[in-house]
Amino acid sequence: MDEAQYDRTRLAQFLAGEARADGLSRRGLMRLSAAVGVGVAAGGAGASVGGAPARAADPPILKPLPAELFTVFGTNAETRWEALRDTGYLVPVDRFFVRNHTLTPRIDADAWRLRISGSGLRGGPVELTYRDLRHLPSDTITAAVECAGNGRSFFTSQQGQTVSGTAWKLGAIGVARWKGVRLSTVLKRAGLRRAAVDVQPVGLDPDFVTGGVNLGPVRRPLPLDKALHDVLLAYEMNGEPLPPDHGFPVRVVVPNWIGIASIKWLGQLEVSAEPLFSPWNTQFYRLFGPAYPTDGELVSRQTVKSAFELPWEASLAAGRQVLRGRSWSGNGRIRRVEVSTDGRTWRPARPIGHGPVWQRWELPWHPAPGAYTLRARATDVTGVTQPETVPHNTLGYLFGAIVRHPVTVV
Repeated sequence: MDEAQYDRTRLAQFLAGEARADGLSRRGLMRLSAAVGVGVAAGGAGASVGGAPARAADPPILKPLPAELFTVFGTNAETRWEALRDTGYLVPVDRFFVRNHTLTPRIDADAWRLRISGSGLRGGPVELTYRDLRHLPSDTITAAVECAGNGRSFFTSQQGQTVSGTAWKLGAIGVARWKGVRLSTVLKRAGLRRAAVDVQPVGLDPDFVTGGVNLGPVRRPLPLDKALHDVLLAYEMNGEPLPPDHGFPVRVVVPNWIGIASIKWLGQLEVSAEPLFSPWNTQFYRLFGPAYPTDGELVSRQTVKSAFELPWEASLAAGRQVLRGRSWSGNGRIRRVEVSTDGRTWRPARPIGHGPVWQRWELPWHPAPGAYTLRARATDVTGVTQPETVPHNTLGYLFGAIVRHPVTVV
């Protein structure tokens, strides 16, 4: 159930030669880790997705990306926080961030098949059509998807440290209401063996290439306990069919785990009776740096974060203002939020409503003209409070320190 404990167990099994690293040798994984460290990555081409081959001319993201809603980083698009002001608890689909390793595939739902196979099944492979999945008992959950690198740019801008990867501020998160079928329902229908230990969802996006090596489609294993607990195979988002950029026709939603676990464009489930590793929990999505073990530490639950619903370097009018924002934590609900406008004192923010993922809040402010640095810090139900700084890791994951947000009052 716990991602960090799962990693410790699987890493010990991998080093002992008891886990399958998805066709990659340990030597190969170490070599790829070195290649990833320099941040060289490019998408492959020609992958077949639901009968429609990916074309080199296809844009990496299909939906409109107006500048007032998004900051675009090639294959990725970050939500601007000012675009969330007055939108309510859920993030509208038109401004939900996009994280693509390659590009958004075009998939025909009628041709789509979910193939379930592996040594953890009692019988042979099972296939489900989109219609089959829609006829199974459904469930609806409200959950966040957050990139592990959300806040990465602040390692450099606030802590003066070099990191590789997309230079997200805090907009690589979205909260939505997802409807679909419990993964447990699908796995039980397929027939599980008692020996089953891991489930690996595999995406239908084009192969990912880094360091001159084709790593195949994005995939990442889950322990069976988590797969059977609360994981959803979603086909709707905020009451509408999944849009292409968010996983159409079916995606995985893994509550409380980092975003990479929520595989988009699901095409295959491997149910294994032996422990699994993939590149997405060996050389990617691990913490490497002076504060971490040589083999790295898995990126697991997200840290506590807070963001203002304001443009970066916003210009505000002097006089009465109401600062608004949101705070969230991978550990659970937010207990309190405090805001500083002068760099010295902290005032409690007033909660706005409640929900299962993040806490919206506001604070009245009466500034005079001048330059200010706004800061917000949250404390979650486990007692964890955002610190002033966080340990450096080379790939820039899990930035959870207090962010210094500059504004000018005129």
